[in-house]
Parts: sequence; structure tokens; C-alpha cells
Amino acid sequence: MSKLGSIGARLYRGEVGYDFIGKRKIWYGISILITITALVGLAVRGLNFGIEFSGGAVFSTPKTSVSSAEAQHTAESAAPGHQAMVQKLGNGTLRIQISGLDTKQSLPVQEQIAKDLKVPVDNVNTQLVGPSWGEQIADKAWLGLGIFMVLVVLYLAVAFEWRMALAALIALIHDLTITVGVYALVGFEVTPGTVIGLLTILGYSLYDTVVVFDSLKEASKDITKQTRFTYSEIANRSINGTLVRSINTTVVALLPVAGLLFVGGGVLGAGMLNDISLALFVGLAAGAYSSIFIATPLVADLKEREPQMKALAKRVKAKRAAAEAKEASRAEAVDDPQDDPEDGASVVGPRPQPAARNRGRGRPSGKRR
Repeated sequence: MSKLGSIGARLYRGEVGYDFIGKRKIWYGISILITITALVGLAVRGLNFGIEFSGGAVFSTPKTSVSSAEAQHTAESAAPGHQAMVQKLGNGTLRIQISGLDTKQSLPVQEQIAKDLKVPVDNVNTQLVGPSWGEQIADKAWLGLGIFMVLVVLYLAVAFEWRMALAALIALIHDLTITVGVYALVGFEVTPGTVIGLLTILGYSLYDTVVVFDSLKEASKDITKQTRFTYSEIANRSINGTLVRSINTTVVALLPVAGLLFVGGGVLGAGMLNDISLALFVGLAAGAYSSIFIATPLVADLKEREPQMKALAKRVKAKRAAAEAKEASRAEAVDDPQDDPEDGASVVGPRPQPAARNRGRGRPSGKRR
């Protein structure tokens, strides 16, 4: 058995473990700090919406030796006051996006780009995107997200309980906030691919959470009939029991996504891959974190407020206190030295009697001389 598998087996049996629930205030503080950073970045820098949402024009040029930086300078000079994004594709062609352009403004910009790049105007293709189409996509994305959240809460409330549903909902909002905040801080363009990535990470995050919840539900069955563990301790054992599985699942999912982000987007320059891979990469990491450090500790907090769980905690504490007192009394009895006769102590008991002489005989006969 591999070393990781051996550790996983020991975690599952409860032989070793880490107190995730006991240190939950630390995890809450870290999550709050990350969330505040994401919200500040979102408020200060905002999201860089693509032309699919804000509207604009896309110009596709034939193969050229002009660099992306030169093409961006050319495009922004041709359309002053508008932001341009340039992507150089693998075949040497350029894809120039300029937001906020309408039909009348796009024609002179097209001519200027063709002139500066020294290519025929007819070889520069123009595609216009209206802002209304982007608004429809955004509305449908919000609608899909809302329906997904409602279905998730209903399913978890029926399959498990409302406390787990609430904790899972908070974890999902936590993951979305962090991912969107990273987009704002990094400055990546938000496109329909980004929306697809955001919806995808919700499924991964929910999967990790449900795995832990299922283990917790099984372990906490008839919990009030025993006095060995509290609910928080059983929740902690459930996290440790599924920890290796969660790590393996997350690492296996992150490896191909990292390839898309760093190789496909960074090396090959495929911009569309950046849109979806960054959302997947950040979301998967945040989802694994929230399922272990946020969702399950929240469930434990909510459950420990129940009267039954409070009574169970008191019984467990009383039983452990009695066991400790009994063990202490045994240790004290072992450490207490017994009385030793050789140390001058008196011996209590009957004294040895001398052997009887001539028992059963009479006095000797004869006269005394």
C-alpha cells in the first residue's frame, strides 16, 4: 500500500486526524479576509466585460508580422476613447476587439486598421455585437444561476437536512465571490466562456461538499444513543475520513485545467481558454477549500445549538470526567507504598506459640530423693 493510501486508511479509521472543527474560527477568519479582498477588488477595479456583454466590434486581419502590442496601439489610435484587446492567433492572424463601437464608427476604424497594417480593406473582416445581445446573455446567466441555487438547496434539504443545505449555499456563494474577485484583480475579460466556467465550478464544489455530508450523515446516525463523541467530533472524523479523497479529486481536476490556463492561454495565446480556465482553476481550488473548512464546520456550529446536541455534549463531558477521575484514583493507588515490616512497622496477628512438651504424658513416677 502506498504511503498516501496508508495515511488515508488511518484517517478513515480515526487513528490519526487534524482538528478542523476545533480550529474553525481560524478558517472563518481566513475566508472573511479573502472575501473582503475580492469584494474590494471588485468595487475598485470592476469587471472587464467583453464585447459580448458591452457591445462593440471585432476585426479579424489576415496573417501579418505586426505584434499584438503594435496592433493594440493602432486600434486605440483609430478609435480614441475606446479600449482595444488584441489576440494573435496560432496562424499569425490578429483578432482585434474594440468595445463600444457602433456601425457608423466601425467603418473608419476598419479602414484605419487596414492602412496601418498595410493590408487590403476587404481582407479585414468586421463583426458587430450589440449590447442588447450581451444583456440577454447576462440575464439568462443570472436566471440559470438562481435556478441552480434553488434546486441545490431543495435537494440537500430533502436528502440531508436544512442545516446542510444552508451551509452548502454559503459555501457556493463563497466560491463564486472569490472567483469573481480574482477576475477583477487580474483583469481578465469576462465572456460567455467565463459564465460557463462559473456554472461548472459550482458542480465540482457541490460534489466535494456532498461527499463529506454523506459521510457525516452516516456517522451521526443514532448519535444521541451513545456518549463517546459529540457531533463536532463526529463531523471532524468525517472530514478526516474523506480528506484524501477530496485532495485526490481536486488535484486530478486541477491538472488539466492548469494545462489550459498556463499552456493554452499563456504559451499559445488562446484567449478564449483564459476566460474559462481561470474560472475553473480558481473555482476548483476554492470549492475544495470551502467543502472542508467552511461547509462542514458551519453544519457543526448549527447542530451544536440544538438542545439534544447540547445534552449529548454534557453527557460526553461528564463521562470523560468520571473516567479521568477513576483513572487518577487508580494511579494514586499504584503510587502509594505499602507498609514494610523491615522498616520498623509492627506486625499485626497472633504470636507464634512454643511447642508443647510431653503433651499427653503424666508426671514421672518415683520418689524424690
